[in-house]
Amino acid sequence: MIISRFFYRKSSRQVAKDRLKILLISDRANCSPEMMEMIKTDIAKVISKYMKIDTQSMEIQITKTGSKGRNMKNPALYANIPILDIKQ
Repeated sequence: MIISRFFYRKSSRQVAKDRLKILLISDRANCSPEMMEMIKTDIAKVISKYMKIDTQSMEIQITKTGSKGRNMKNPALYANIPILDIKQ
């Protein structure tokens, strides 16, 4: 574990950028920002059982994708989760 990351503090610019991302994602998915944070927390808890992850850099997106043969769009969840180490 890198000690410097423990004392790392995000700049106000980065915090504002992260909040805007959450707002845009929740707007696209018709999901509240609180619900998006709950989803992100739950995913982090489950994956943390098996791997050491960087939750600060974790990104979650919900987009709409088209279905084959239909004009309907289905929501899809994309997660970018940096893995620091595998637990054994």
